[in-house]
Amino acid sequence: MNPAGNPGVQAKASADDLPGHQTSTAARPTPDLAWRELMLAVQARYRNCGRFARSFASGKLAWDPVFRHLLEHGYISAGSRVLDIGCGQGLLASLLAGAEEAYRHAGWPAEWPQAPIDCRYHGLELMQRDVERANRALAVFRNRFRIDCADMVAAELPACDVVVILDVLHYVTPPNQQAVLARAHQHLAAGGRLLLRIGDMADRRGFAASQWADRIITAVRGHRVAPTFCRPLDEWTALLEAIGFTHVRSIPMSRGTPFANVLLVADKP
Repeated sequence: MNPAGNPGVQAKASADDLPGHQTSTAARPTPDLAWRELMLAVQARYRNCGRFARSFASGKLAWDPVFRHLLEHGYISAGSRVLDIGCGQGLLASLLAGAEEAYRHAGWPAEWPQAPIDCRYHGLELMQRDVERANRALAVFRNRFRIDCADMVAAELPACDVVVILDVLHYVTPPNQQAVLARAHQHLAAGGRLLLRIGDMADRRGFAASQWADRIITAVRGHRVAPTFCRPLDEWTALLEAIGFTHVRSIPMSRGTPFANVLLVADKP
C-alpha cells in the first residue's frame, strides 16, 4: 500500500475491487448530501458523551473545512494505519468510522475517491476528559481504533502510514515541534504521508483571528490557555524538508472562516 500515491483517479479506479463495494452509481448520494449524512452520523456517536461533545462535533464538522477536504481528496487510503496526534475527542476517528459505514451501505458519492475503509487508528491526546469522550463514542471500534492519553512530546509512536496533526503542534516549543515531526517521519512507512495543519503567522490578520479563537475554544473546553509557538508558512515548509519530507504542498484551509489555517501535505519517500 502507498498512501502517498495519487489520491484521485488511482483510488477511484480500484474501489470496485474491494469487498462490499458500491456497484451502482445511480443510487449514490451527491457529495453534499453524503456529507450531511456523515455529520449526523458522527454527531450521533457522541449522544452519550454529554452536550458539549455533541455540540463540538456538530459545529466542528459544519464550519471547519479540513475534515471534508481529507475525504473528498482521498488523503487517507483504505487500509491505512492512521496516527492522529492531538486527536481531541476522536473526531477524525469518528469520521473514518462514519465513512466506512456509508461506503458499506451505498452512501459514498461516486465523485469522491475510494473511501478510507478498513483503517486502523491510533489517537494520542493530552486531555484525559477528551480521551474518555473519544473512547466512549468509539467503543464498538475498539478492535481497530485506539485512543491513549499521552503527551505528544514523550509518547512512543507506532508504525503508521498516515500521520495527522491538526492545530496542536503550536502548543509545544520549537525544539519539541522539530522532535515530534522527526519522530513522526521515523515511524512513517516508506511512501507514507503527513497531514499537518498550522496557522500561517505571515498572514497577520488571519493569524490574529486564529489565535483569538484558539484561546476561546481552549478555555471553553476547560483547559488552561497556554502560550503558543507559531511560525510563518515558509518556516514550517523548510522545517519539514529539513527533516526529510518531500513534495510539501500547502493548501489554504480556512474557507468560510477568517483564519489563516493552512494544510501541509508532505510525503516520506
